[in-house]
Amino acid sequence: MNTWKISLILFCLLLTGAAFVAAQQRQTSGVIVIQGATLINGTGGPSIRNGAIVVDGGRIRDIGPRNEVRVPGNAQIVDARGKWVIPGLIDAHVHFSQSGGIYTRPDIVDLRKWRSYEKEMEWIKQRLPYTFERYLVSGVTGVVDCGGPMWNFEMRDIASHTKKAPRVAVAGPLIATYLPPTTLASDPDIVKPDSPAQARDLVRRQLDRKPDLIKLWWVRRQGDNFNEQVQIMSAAIDESKSHSVRVAVHATELDTAKAAVRAGADILVHSVSDRLVDTEFINLVKNRDVLYITTLAVEDGYRMVLDRQVALTDIEQKLGDTEVIATWSELAKIPAAEIPGGVPHIPAPPKRPAAYDNLMLLESAGVRVVAGTDAGNIGTLHGPSLHHEMELMAAAGLRPLDIIGSATKNAAAVMGLQNDVGTLQKGKFADLVILDGDPLADIKNTRKIFKVMKAGEFLQ
Repeated sequence: MNTWKISLILFCLLLTGAAFVAAQQRQTSGVIVIQGATLINGTGGPSIRNGAIVVDGGRIRDIGPRNEVRVPGNAQIVDARGKWVIPGLIDAHVHFSQSGGIYTRPDIVDLRKWRSYEKEMEWIKQRLPYTFERYLVSGVTGVVDCGGPMWNFEMRDIASHTKKAPRVAVAGPLIATYLPPTTLASDPDIVKPDSPAQARDLVRRQLDRKPDLIKLWWVRRQGDNFNEQVQIMSAAIDESKSHSVRVAVHATELDTAKAAVRAGADILVHSVSDRLVDTEFINLVKNRDVLYITTLAVEDGYRMVLDRQVALTDIEQKLGDTEVIATWSELAKIPAAEIPGGVPHIPAPPKRPAAYDNLMLLESAGVRVVAGTDAGNIGTLHGPSLHHEMELMAAAGLRPLDIIGSATKNAAAVMGLQNDVGTLQKGKFADLVILDGDPLADIKNTRKIFKVMKAGEFLQ
């Protein structure tokens, strides 16, 4: 085991152990009852006013109207009158191997002369406990890392031993149709097969690490042979399915998204953004019950930082990683002429992007839409960015109730943990957020966080 990993685990255990002892001293009983709040359970059903939730052993023992729930005599009572409770939020598309800072995507803007990619990765690993915490304080109790180096599996292990960390599902290296020249040779986050046989082999290399997903990165560039891509990606999907591992695919164009779904993809990790989806695609996705992740905000993040027009939301200012945010201003100090390839220009979006209309078409058809940010990309912060994503989903036309379901119940399905998290129901883990504002009146009220609970313990 790497020295940095041993040190990091010991550090996390020391901190969380102290927090656990302190929590035990404050709580004389293991039973907690949250009562008086309006309960929004994430299923899409009606809210329960003046509700009660009994938490015992990290799980929900009982839930319902306050006058129908028996409160144990030894329970710790949390008075939540005038508040709202939702399931713990889940960001279904993040990348822990990216910081959100200006140096984290040298394939987009190459600043390795000022900070090497190796140094950036080491910095990311050192800050991992703090990055985990950014999620919990933002009310995000679960995440899906949609692909990175083999280190991702070590990161998942660390998260599982860290109390102040979200639940983490992961994919390993992205199996791609294009290989950027800036990946780490020692532990690449992207690998490119040149044949169906190589694609199958790359899938098998991850199986010993028990990936929650296999991730494909389907990028089509001018001159690419689309039929060859279909054969290679289809082989990777088939190999994954033969080992009962679900497949998530990056395919932002309608043609590649259709091909991915036809080949058996379980999850599309981005909105289709090149043009409006058609009836054929809608039927494919619906009939095969493909999960469709939004990622509406990530392009805004790039535009904000690269155009040097930073405008953070209130919760991003309050809870975002200040050291990551500080890197954004460093771009202005670097002579543009010295940056290989220069700084890319992200065009202003149309008044209503195609991704917004596609989201509404799919939602209206009954497709399971999922909230996800692509956090870790330049300008998209780990943790609070999910609240901005949900705001954009509302701007596209989704109802707050459906947005909450997309960031809880549907996102839990991407994790593969729908039987344990994602809704407030008997028997499920007590992952929840108590809010000071009604999120059904305004989705921005998910930012008004009063308390966060994961596995029956409040975040201190």
